[in-house]
Amino acid sequence: MKTAAPDGEAPKRRKSRSRANGEGSIFSYRNGYAAYVWVTTPDGRRRRKWVYGKTREAVHEKYVKLLNESRQRPIATTVPTVERYLTYWLQEIIKPNREPNTYSHYELMARLHIIPGLGKKRLDRLTVRDVQAWLNKLPGTCQCCAQGKDARRPRDHRDPRKRQRCCALGECCQDYPSRRTIQAARNTLRAALNHAQTEEIISRNVAGLAKLPTARKRTRKASTWTVDEARRFLEHARETDDPLYAAWALILVMGMRKGEVFGLRWADVDFDAEELAIGWQLQRVGNRLIHKERTKTDGSTDVLPLPPLVTAALRVRRRQQAEARRACGDAWHDSDLVFTTRTGRPIEPRNVNRAFASRCAAAGVKAIRVHDTRHTCGKLLAALEVHPRVAMQILRHSRISITMEIYTEVPSEDTRAALKRLGDHLWGRGPGAAV
Repeated sequence: MKTAAPDGEAPKRRKSRSRANGEGSIFSYRNGYAAYVWVTTPDGRRRRKWVYGKTREAVHEKYVKLLNESRQRPIATTVPTVERYLTYWLQEIIKPNREPNTYSHYELMARLHIIPGLGKKRLDRLTVRDVQAWLNKLPGTCQCCAQGKDARRPRDHRDPRKRQRCCALGECCQDYPSRRTIQAARNTLRAALNHAQTEEIISRNVAGLAKLPTARKRTRKASTWTVDEARRFLEHARETDDPLYAAWALILVMGMRKGEVFGLRWADVDFDAEELAIGWQLQRVGNRLIHKERTKTDGSTDVLPLPPLVTAALRVRRRQQAEARRACGDAWHDSDLVFTTRTGRPIEPRNVNRAFASRCAAAGVKAIRVHDTRHTCGKLLAALEVHPRVAMQILRHSRISITMEIYTEVPSEDTRAALKRLGDHLWGRGPGAAV
């Protein structure tokens, strides 16, 4: 069986009886033939690049191709595997130069999906067919089985929820990745190969040529509230003086993302102009809680008008925070954040999910995720009779047609009237309204 000589080291020659014109340094080698071309590597060095084949014609073809490529661009003589290159790319390119959340996302996709499927492939030998086969396999790969999630749980535990319960017991839970996850994994590989192309290690990006497969449908469907359910939720939070009442109002009535709400500063709230600037967000990245200035997209940084209901809710929050500051005294941590713990520290985003679920149960409404409230926001704005153009700006839709699709789901007159009464009460027109 033919074995390749180490890069940069000449194989021992065996005498060849004849050589065709123009073949250059082609000679017999073990059970076939070998050839080399002097190339310039990406770091500027002159080194030999070897090619091998079973026949003289096959080696000559490779030799001519390599010779032409060497005249057009630098050629790497040593090429890492996909796993080694991803490790380098994440540590040396992404981690120092991109947001921590971006690095965390890329690292997760590489570790869980790309490296297990393609990690052993040499970078320059990775083909479109390899990437396509990997992508086609992902929709049918149970992530609980592949990552050993259930296998890491103990067989016996006093809490039944923490015991082995599915894949480790031979009952696959079918935790298949969503299309969005598969797309994110492909995009991560494509980004890494783009950089490898920039470094002139490879000549083309095969990940960009592969097609995304159709992922298995998830059994869970995103849920939303009706306007009446959202009204009941907000009324209950207001009546019980929930410290996060204003946060729920911002999420439901302004369509803000969770990170944007809990990264909001008082400096971003203008009560006189009734405007709100969205430019900061709070995120948990690994073991760090990061308050950063950039938001999800460029269009997400906006100055938005505050509906009266939200203005009143923020005034309630300001009063609550002032009371908490007085009660805490010298132990208070001043951060200028609108939403803080009892001691003025930032709120852990993961705790918000538990608080939201608990509030749903207390208000007697359907339990949904915080992320599922954005569509409900459009219904609320319609019920509050906010103009569609203003709603489009609040929701940050790219087209008015998207906003109007939600506005056509007209709530009943009773619901409109009830929500208007709630708004009047919080705005200061009703008895006991906060100022």
